[in-house]
Amino acid sequence: MSLDALFDPRSVAVVGASANPAKWGYWLASGALAGRSRRTVYLVNQRGGVLDGVPFLPDLDCLPTVPEQVVVAVPPQQVRPVVVEGLMAGARCFTVITSGGAGPDEERLAALVTAHGGRLLGPNCMGVVDTTTQLRLSWGEFPAGAVGLVSQSGNLALEIGRLLARAGQGFSRFVSLGNQRDIDAADALDALIAHDATRVVAAYVEDFRDGRRLARTLATAHTAGKPVLLLSLGRSEASGRAAASHTGALVSSRAVVEAVCRDTGALLLESAGELADTAVLLTAAGRRIGRARTRAVRDTGAGGPSSPAPADGAPSQARGRRALRVAVVGDSGGQGALAADALAARGLHVPVLGEATRAAVARHLPGRSGCANPVDLAGAGEADLRNYARITRALLDGGDTDATVLTGYFGDYATANPDQAAQECEVARELGEAARQSGRLLVVHTMASDTPALTVLREHGVPVYERIEQAATALAQAARQDRTTQQAPPPRLPAPAPDPLPDGDYETVRTLLRSRGLAFPAAQFVTTADEAATAARRTGYPLALKAMGLAHKTEAGGVALGIADETALRTAFARMIGSTGATRYAIEEMVVHEHSVELIAGVRRDPAFGPVAMVGLGGLTAELLADTALALAPLTPRRARDLLLSLRHTPLLTGWRGAPAVDLDAAADALCALALAAAEHPELTELEVNPLLVHPGGAVALDAHGVLT
Repeated sequence: MSLDALFDPRSVAVVGASANPAKWGYWLASGALAGRSRRTVYLVNQRGGVLDGVPFLPDLDCLPTVPEQVVVAVPPQQVRPVVVEGLMAGARCFTVITSGGAGPDEERLAALVTAHGGRLLGPNCMGVVDTTTQLRLSWGEFPAGAVGLVSQSGNLALEIGRLLARAGQGFSRFVSLGNQRDIDAADALDALIAHDATRVVAAYVEDFRDGRRLARTLATAHTAGKPVLLLSLGRSEASGRAAASHTGALVSSRAVVEAVCRDTGALLLESAGELADTAVLLTAAGRRIGRARTRAVRDTGAGGPSSPAPADGAPSQARGRRALRVAVVGDSGGQGALAADALAARGLHVPVLGEATRAAVARHLPGRSGCANPVDLAGAGEADLRNYARITRALLDGGDTDATVLTGYFGDYATANPDQAAQECEVARELGEAARQSGRLLVVHTMASDTPALTVLREHGVPVYERIEQAATALAQAARQDRTTQQAPPPRLPAPAPDPLPDGDYETVRTLLRSRGLAFPAAQFVTTADEAATAARRTGYPLALKAMGLAHKTEAGGVALGIADETALRTAFARMIGSTGATRYAIEEMVVHEHSVELIAGVRRDPAFGPVAMVGLGGLTAELLADTALALAPLTPRRARDLLLSLRHTPLLTGWRGAPAVDLDAAADALCALALAAAEHPELTELEVNPLLVHPGGAVALDAHGVLT
């Protein structure tokens, strides 16, 4: 069912309306009445009353027409009766502010609504706002703007709203998800993506529910050109404490969300302030950054001026890209230098300006001022306010950079001298026009606050920040969003294998992975020392002895390598029985390849996103190095190869100090086999190969382990 009735109902009924400003019912009712020029509004309260000349009706049965949306703000025990009454009256859209009771009670309530072809927002939500349709069914103030917000936290939404308002921006739509018993984050985000007035989509999500569906929604937003800014939880270490394998410790819930955002083009941010700052810049920038990059690539080549070439073996999606180039112009050398440092610290490039640009800037500077980047105005602004616009235009039009940051005093002249207000506002208009005509981004950092000139800048699409670190962070995030190359749509899960695994022991997992094409050393499984000696004569020395049934064999003393003869084997066997108590052992040939690298490869089944594949530098140092890359499973060979090439230690794989490169195709095929096997066996919560030995001639799994639900 469409969500049109949620965002733009022809009629709305607020059940639990109140004339008391201390009650939720008052804010919902007064908000609904604010849109009565667009829709019919009914206020319902069995005790009667009146608000703004509108009398309260006793119940939904008394309404002259069926309301398209019913807002429920009554005590919990009355929620279900009100919803039932609304359904019987013909209503099909419900926003339930109150908690609907215990979890099962809320689920039954949602099932009742959907069974009648309706939709339910909440329960336990803060309501819905659409500033483009005069709909305000919530508590608090929601400034109008171009940012659509979906949130599981009402207070966080209010904080974001205030931050946006201070920056001259606001909401197009706001959806409070509550307990997501029916309408969930993906539903709400889909509606924002399709909403023309929403230019930037923001979300705070704690419970991802069907994570793969949400990932497909994020990918759709990227394809549609709608930036998505996401806040979530999970940056603490607590999520990895109970992990049963190295994979579990390395694949946290936060890491999964980071991987999904990277692959779908969404930006995962850390705070409400960072979200608001980035949203302000993106709403102002539109596609200016992308157009500026495209123009620079066309004019100067893929890397652009002053851009380092990508290293051999760099991931395919990183080739042909460069850091966003930024020009800085400031009232003082100190502010300009600090701005340049803040930009560089966030991965942005402050390049040397071309000769033509330096000459254009120099025409408006005092004789001995420098024309480097950053540009020091050295009093040129005080001498003539229009120099701000002249010099900034020269930088924007020069073509040496993709964006310009104006840092310092501009915007505050009228505070000290009101006679300069008109001229300062005119210069602000010129700055906005210069940015628009150049097609490049202008960002202003100023010590001023809420002055007329700043209002003019914002009206002309120029983002304004109080602190340079805000401006630098927002620019860096916008650049990251612009250069993101979306991967293929999130993969669909295969059908489960017909025969679930009985256990996750090495022998079982080895058999499974060999059937998928993964290579293992020759091995035999034994229970006694005599059986081990017999098996060793067939396998040959040197060999490895492994105890079965242990998740971390090395730490438990369950692995002995390089055993040279039968005497050493019997000694190791006796010691291993004493230290591990294992009843079954593997006799396995030793595999040694020159120029090999040990990887860890694993899959963890995330509660929301399903199986997530991981690859990283492995062996005993896997958790110490924590050099890993993640993606939703199953994988394609190209995606697996890109994961390998995204590791920090990629040079070890592509040839370090003259060593030959490992067989990346074989390594990618091994990752694909592992990911598919895990995806086909939902009974596995974790599946791991550690180490996966990759070398110039192929890849071989030296150990494997699974964890069952």
